[in-house]
Amino acid sequence: MIKVFKFGGASVKNAEAVRNLSQILKQFSDTSLVIVVSAMGKTTNALEKLLEAVREKASDFEVQFYQIKDFHVQIIDELFAESSESVKRELETYFISLRKHFTEAELNCSIDKLYDQTVSYGELISSFIVFEWLKFQQFKLRLIDAREFIMTDQNYRSANILWDETSKRTETLKADFTIPQIMLTQGFIGSAPDHSTTTLGREGSDFTAAIFAYCLNAEEVIIWKDVPGLLNADPKRFANTVKLNGISYSEAIELAYYGATIIHPKTIKPLQNKGIPLKIKSFLEPELLPSVISENNSFDSSVPSYIIKDNQLLLSLSPRDFSFMDEGCLHTIFGLLNDWHIHVNLLQTSALSLSICVDSKTGLSEKMLELFGNDFIVKYNQGLTLLTIRHYQKAPVESFTHGKTILLEQRSRTTLQFVYAEDSKPQKQ
Repeated sequence: MIKVFKFGGASVKNAEAVRNLSQILKQFSDTSLVIVVSAMGKTTNALEKLLEAVREKASDFEVQFYQIKDFHVQIIDELFAESSESVKRELETYFISLRKHFTEAELNCSIDKLYDQTVSYGELISSFIVFEWLKFQQFKLRLIDAREFIMTDQNYRSANILWDETSKRTETLKADFTIPQIMLTQGFIGSAPDHSTTTLGREGSDFTAAIFAYCLNAEEVIIWKDVPGLLNADPKRFANTVKLNGISYSEAIELAYYGATIIHPKTIKPLQNKGIPLKIKSFLEPELLPSVISENNSFDSSVPSYIIKDNQLLLSLSPRDFSFMDEGCLHTIFGLLNDWHIHVNLLQTSALSLSICVDSKTGLSEKMLELFGNDFIVKYNQGLTLLTIRHYQKAPVESFTHGKTILLEQRSRTTLQFVYAEDSKPQKQ
């Protein structure tokens, strides 16, 4: 059977981390593996800033470009020492190709398409360096280009998978596997029908692992993290977090939907469809037992989970003609939200108004006024926080609401949500 491993940016952030990755793989020397790697460290962020510098014709473009290059060169030097020159020569070809995207006709394409052509180099370079290191360490492996197998539409920055074509292409890998063997590939990226590179959305490497697992009927997927497993809250925001030893696919989908960042939202469903367990393990302490996401729902409600989303925009929409907030109004509102790819984190409706909470970004409140202002009275608050508590019956709810201005509260049998401000802020119209 085949196992699929995914190593994120933190697990390949420097030479020491890459060495650690190879030590982990030695523990699976008798196993056929698909290894999915992300860009190294914060490379995706750096490439986003580089693209912004290009578009704004910023004077520090060259500085940013060589910072990204030097970061990877340093990792190669530390890994390969006196054997590094040939690897660095090959690395140079990636940066020559990257620069071409900023000097040729690509600059005239849509910004979303150019984004995908740019940030994908993080994964391409990372997989190349990891491949060269594992080869140097005498691993038997093959480097494959995910874009030859993950087929998508042209919805750049959040491409949708063309499952039939992807399954057909990935099926060909089965015949190439020997035992043991490693297939190393890139997360996050795919290929559109016109052969342009697409990306699956930020943190999409988890999804890549699930796609390969689904198509190859893998035994399991293991996502290697810098935490001991799936936690019930962000340890940077909450003290005394609890490890969730096991939850169901459905619970994982709920947590991802509400904003839990440890698993990409699209990852779970393909695994659930084929009953493939997903394990979250620590690459810092690989001997620890993993958290397991599977069909078993016995422990879903045993521990409350807390999810915080900052920088929220809360809108209240009321029809200007004093009509009810009926199906026609809702159809208009959600049609516009869909057209502008605005995801609703929470909604609450009454006879005369609709309240929605969305992730805020620069200019969004003005855009909302433009979209809805003709037909609806629009009021909004910015800079809010959305707290979601799953299985809140066992949670000390009062401690989270004390001293906060609650602007919206909503609860079901399993989920409680608050939209709040630390201080009272006037509503704008």
